[in-house]
Amino acid sequence: MNAVPRDTVSRDTLPAGRESAVVIGGGIVGACCALYLQRAGYAVTLIDPEAPGNSTAKWSCGQMAVSEVIPLSKPGVLMKVPGWLFDRKGPLSLRPSALPGIVPWFVRFLMCARHAKIVEIAQSMATLTHDVYADFAPLLDACDDKTLMGERPILEVFDDPSALAHEQPHLDLRESLGFKSQRLNAKEIGDLEPAFAGRFSHGLIFPDWRAVSDTMGFISALTASFIAQGGRRIRTEADRIDESNGQATGVTLANGERIAARHVIVAAGTGARRFFRSLGIDVPLTGIAGYQAVVSDPGVEIRHSTIYADGGFCFTPMTRGLQIGGTIEFAGHGAKPDYRRADIILDKAKRVLPQMRTSQVEYGVGYRPFLPDTKPIIDRSRRLSNVFMAFGHGQLGLTLGATTGRLIADLVAGRPTKQDLAPFSAYRF
Repeated sequence: MNAVPRDTVSRDTLPAGRESAVVIGGGIVGACCALYLQRAGYAVTLIDPEAPGNSTAKWSCGQMAVSEVIPLSKPGVLMKVPGWLFDRKGPLSLRPSALPGIVPWFVRFLMCARHAKIVEIAQSMATLTHDVYADFAPLLDACDDKTLMGERPILEVFDDPSALAHEQPHLDLRESLGFKSQRLNAKEIGDLEPAFAGRFSHGLIFPDWRAVSDTMGFISALTASFIAQGGRRIRTEADRIDESNGQATGVTLANGERIAARHVIVAAGTGARRFFRSLGIDVPLTGIAGYQAVVSDPGVEIRHSTIYADGGFCFTPMTRGLQIGGTIEFAGHGAKPDYRRADIILDKAKRVLPQMRTSQVEYGVGYRPFLPDTKPIIDRSRRLSNVFMAFGHGQLGLTLGATTGRLIADLVAGRPTKQDLAPFSAYRF
């Protein structure tokens, strides 16, 4: 039997007499679920095969995108999708081999394009995102590094005014839900970001968005805080959820070791699919590949995380370098990454910043767990009533990690939840 590496205290140090919980998935959502359960008094074990921080959210733009509540199926995106799908250099692409498997998902996706449905989804998502900073605050206060969350707002820049005008209905919907934005002209963009001076004349600033100082470091710090407070992290895969008489009794690991638990939380992103039978669900969860490039010594200063709307990607300054990414690909389940997608991003970025040095670049990919309505699942299993689900956050895993953690802790403890979770039911499909 192979030894299982542990990033943790030994099980003998866990407090006696406390109810136990196992969280499957150590990314941002799983780490936050573990921390909130820990705060609620549970003895928590976190299971993940990767090192802390090496997860999907590591390869993201690192933004607290609190007003990104409008689903991907919004009309402006749908009009561009046919061209993008067959343009290998576009911000969204489809591998031909993935087409048969993705058609049912796309049909459901298109059903969310009606205006009334878009408004309904945005309203539901806003109930979650309004609490993002309040929910992260106690978790970050317990971390040693007090600079994990940046203070600067996020910018979005456009090539021409027509693109910004096309975005106006969505900005109006966001404003009706309590989110702010402000238009920027060429001078204002140049004053905020001298590297973009003379390049863009039209932009937006989102005063209620923030970016983390480093996606990997952010998750690692939260995990370290969890362990420092007595949590246990086991670095291996969870093979199955054990059950008896309609209740989960724990989790069996890949090496056959069994971890007993009173409660089980599945927060494994796209990896949640392997537990669908145990959960008693069949949901259209797909992994959409998001590619990123980290330039460790770019030779150019970017002060704000900046979305280049027409390019379909984002620049985010982080402690480990300038992270550039956002292009996504429908590749199909189990497909190997195509890092040429990251090359495309880098080439586009160099057109915007020709002075950027790219001699030291790291490529990465994260598989965003997307549902067709772009809402996550935050729910209790009807088959095993002591198993809870927290996955399907799409591009908002980092943003909604702490809020999801708080809600899961309330569900586990049997407390009323602040938000209505019906829109995030696993049984809505």
